[in-house]
Amino acid sequence: MKHLIDISDLSYEEAINLLDTAEEMASTQVRAIKKLPTLRGKTVVNLFYEDSTRTRLSFEAAAKRLSADVINFAAKGSSVSKGESLKDTALTLQAMGADAVIIRHPASGAAHRLAYAGWIDCPILNAGDGTHQHPTQALLDAMTLRRYYQADGSSPTQGTDLKGAKVVIVGDILHSRVARSNVDLLTLLGASVTLVAPPTLVPVGVETWPCKVVYNLDQALCEEPDAVMMLRVQRERMTSLGGGYFPSPTEYHREYGLDLERFKSLRPETIIMHPGPMNRGLEICAEAADSPKSVIVEQVNNGVSVRMASLYLLLAGTGENHV
Repeated sequence: MKHLIDISDLSYEEAINLLDTAEEMASTQVRAIKKLPTLRGKTVVNLFYEDSTRTRLSFEAAAKRLSADVINFAAKGSSVSKGESLKDTALTLQAMGADAVIIRHPASGAAHRLAYAGWIDCPILNAGDGTHQHPTQALLDAMTLRRYYQADGSSPTQGTDLKGAKVVIVGDILHSRVARSNVDLLTLLGASVTLVAPPTLVPVGVETWPCKVVYNLDQALCEEPDAVMMLRVQRERMTSLGGGYFPSPTEYHREYGLDLERFKSLRPETIIMHPGPMNRGLEICAEAADSPKSVIVEQVNNGVSVRMASLYLLLAGTGENHV
């Protein structure tokens, strides 16, 4: 594995290895001293062209816990605001001796371009490119689901997949790189995925995705899913609140929100997920977000382990684990 750009680039074995390595990384984080010497002397660059809290901090924490040096680069306040191209920024990072670059960019395909254009010779990790892919988010979601999908409630063993799991993903599919990545990864691991959204928030070509699409949330919940993942309505990618994609926030919540009534109808074993940040009262009610069935905070915690595993496998090789 040279880069981590797109879930579709991963084989089943590589995906399982990433998840198993993430579990090993998680086991080190309960120690009194969480820091590992694995990437000492390496320099990891966070190259973020879009605002981020969870993903940027999670990657930074992951790199530092592996003893790497971290450089945080934000487009705002940099030469990018003066018109510097991605190529020239990449050449600058190459000259500075970056050992890995984590990139978030508003343009779909930017991470692939950075990885394969020949501008920089180091592993590239995609932290979200436009509406295309967000592979580490899908991996942390799979890690979270895998833990709860064990029939006996135990932690997943080496090689455990998600065969037979039923996952419902609800909301703004059109603008969601999280939905695309999760459909790819969850189905690769054997789960069945149902997407639920208003027709205006379903992308063209979704019929080619390896999942089912329905337009009625109550119908999808009747199938007793193992997990319900609510997606954020990405208002910043719309011309205005709603932007013509739905009549009003109230109407959206009534038809596609996880309100109190729908929350209470879920079976006790169903977990509630959300990639964050949440719009409480729009896609999810406070009772659902704060309930014991919610694993939203655990997703954030697992994100550090997944990103530690990704950096480890890309920078420390595939030899004997030293965790």
